[in-house]
Amino acid sequence: MTVSPLPDRRPTADEMYALVYGELKRIARHHLRVDAPATLSTTELVHEAFLKLGHGPATGWEGRAHFFGAASRAMRQVLVDFARRRQAAKRGGDRRRVSLSDAGASLDIELDEIIALDAALDQLNSVNERLRQIVELRFFAGLGEEEVAALLGVTARTVERNWLKARLFLLKELHAPR
Repeated sequence: MTVSPLPDRRPTADEMYALVYGELKRIARHHLRVDAPATLSTTELVHEAFLKLGHGPATGWEGRAHFFGAASRAMRQVLVDFARRRQAAKRGGDRRRVSLSDAGASLDIELDEIIALDAALDQLNSVNERLRQIVELRFFAGLGEEEVAALLGVTARTVERNWLKARLFLLKELHAPR
């Protein structure tokens, strides 16, 4: 994952997109393996996320961690929006499982679970933004502890401890009685 910075200025969203398209595709494949409906392709997810990034309030990226965190967050939002639309379309029917697949791997996940995970991540963000960033970079972007540590400017041990805290928080939130 090497992104060469542009020399005299911050890259625009379009320039950044061109520089990191391959990495965005890798992140999208990871999202689709983890929690996405089979009806979305990697390319569609990357393009939808890019549209979200282009319409966001801040397109001046503070660095790689900021950009990849925003890109991963945009992909998560696309998936959550998709899940909400699908869930709204099936109101009144029996709970139906949606098969998720990418590159031969398949995973079943309830649409409710995608929405619940999004709410839990928002709650985590309100408690500790760095924990949310680590979840997005580790789980959604598929980066290792060393990569996350380098992007966030902390030690790998800090990432390891925060990753554990974040997982425990999310587990508690996702299994709390409603």
